[in-house]
Amino acid sequence: MDEFIDIVTKSGLPTGKTALKSEAHKYGWYHNTIHLWLYTNQGEILLQQRSHKKAIHPLLWDVSAAGHIDAGESFIEAALRETEEELGLTLQAKELTKIGTKLHESSYANGTIQDNEFHQVYIAELKVNLMDLKPQEDEVEALKLVTFNEFEQLLENSATNNHFIPTNKSYYNFILEAIKDKLKP
Repeated sequence: MDEFIDIVTKSGLPTGKTALKSEAHKYGWYHNTIHLWLYTNQGEILLQQRSHKKAIHPLLWDVSAAGHIDAGESFIEAALRETEEELGLTLQAKELTKIGTKLHESSYANGTIQDNEFHQVYIAELKVNLMDLKPQEDEVEALKLVTFNEFEQLLENSATNNHFIPTNKSYYNFILEAIKDKLKP
């Protein structure tokens, strides 16, 4: 879907301008996205397999729920909306913990997509059974829970196992450590 999004500066400050997401990707304009990572209190992380229809990294496993922030929408509103759309899961704002902002700059599809995004990164506890989630067909191929140990093993071999996005290794480590810290007594 090609929605209107807010454009920000290279340092993440609002410009007051909006554009279609496709234009932002075509021209490399900086913008915000949300990433929400869900975890269980048993030490598992919910991974989403990207749809085979995705232009970027189809069928690789990644963040539980993610998406662009609509023009005028807050980070929290976007996180709650994307989680509802992609997973059929309704959360409350108070359940989200912001763990950081990560700049992601990459070119895809032979340079036709320049992705300059500030990921607004949140975590939240998954309190429902995996089978109760309703993945959005156009976005999500599959869902699975992995233990911290499984996550680390998959990440360690990400250059060859076609599981995670190999260039995002430091980002995934940041997520894992943040969730581990959250679960510490």
